[in-house]
Amino acid sequence: MQAESFEFNPLSPEFQANPYDYYQAIRQFMPQLHYAEWNTWFLTRHNDCSAVLKDQRFGHEILKIATREELGWGDVPEDQRAVSAVFQSWMLNRDPPDHTRLRSLVHKAFTPRIVERLRDKAQSLTDAAINQLLDEREADLIELLAMPIPVTIIAELLGVPSNDQDAFRGWSRALAGSFEMTQEPEVYRQASRAADEFNAYFRELIAEKQRHPREDLLSALAAVDAEGDRLSEEETLAMCILLLVAGHETTVNLIGNGTLALLRNPDQFALFAAHPAGLAKTAVEEFIRYDGPVQLTSRFALEDGELNGMNFHKGQEIITIIGAANRDPEKFENPESLDITRTDNPHLGFGAGIHYCLGSPLARLEGQIVFATLAERVPNLQLAVSDPARRKTYVLRGLAELPVRV
Repeated sequence: MQAESFEFNPLSPEFQANPYDYYQAIRQFMPQLHYAEWNTWFLTRHNDCSAVLKDQRFGHEILKIATREELGWGDVPEDQRAVSAVFQSWMLNRDPPDHTRLRSLVHKAFTPRIVERLRDKAQSLTDAAINQLLDEREADLIELLAMPIPVTIIAELLGVPSNDQDAFRGWSRALAGSFEMTQEPEVYRQASRAADEFNAYFRELIAEKQRHPREDLLSALAAVDAEGDRLSEEETLAMCILLLVAGHETTVNLIGNGTLALLRNPDQFALFAAHPAGLAKTAVEEFIRYDGPVQLTSRFALEDGELNGMNFHKGQEIITIIGAANRDPEKFENPESLDITRTDNPHLGFGAGIHYCLGSPLARLEGQIVFATLAERVPNLQLAVSDPARRKTYVLRGLAELPVRV
């Protein structure tokens, strides 16, 4: 892509469908891109993105220091207020000291022991799905493997009844749609309806867990709330929704994107099949770097300042395009190539700084089990179509389907 033909429009279907060529051009010609239409900075270099994510001059709770009017924002429409309230309560969108308090409480419940006990469950689900694939010889791997395993695992971790999973799968997809860079009001209306339904569902379930606690994350969160009142009801509900949505939407995309990358790089697939257990860890990290399930995250400037030559002003949004940072040639050797043996891999797929993904151990566990088992048991897996359909999303980048055959 040449400089003279390059025009950046983050809402264009072309950019959102296949962003990597654009990333190269932005990084080369305007790595700190000020998008005047939104008064927003887009960053694509690894050093810039990492610095912003670790710098506490950038945060989320801009409305604590500026009004909506001062920021040029309109009022939230009434039919979108439920999702707005949920987002504002998410630990992900809070700054210290509230973020510190919330993360500490959840971290106590999200113990390695609780995560590790899901290993056998993830393995049995993966084996069952692959048995079905081997029997039927053809399948949509998103529907067969990538979707049901993460959603079942996060439901098991939270303590959500298995017969309710179809309902919250739909609510989760509606909420995830509002993460996108879109100006369509209906997307936010659907997300708001989903937020209302999620809240009603979890309010009842939390009350049940307080009466009859079990060894699951939701019972632990309910106990934290009951024992010390350190989580408000609003915070508890928001935390449940965040963990459920973030806990499976991204892992679905990781499994789909990573499998497609392997199938389009048969030399890497053959290498993985020869050493599935030994390469599982580095392979998962490389899939996250190469075609990550989350393409960007953002912060607001909480004060005026300068960073690596970028002059920013209080209230400006700073968007770190981590999908671009993860292919920065200044940080990665041969960044456009898939290399499942890559050991020097400081990708930003799980973020950086105080908001580093709390669920990363679970995502890694699921990914390592799924990919290693797939490589070991189905080394002759092939694409059944040349160009699998992607979801019409960008921020959460994933496949709508992945038809394969054995």
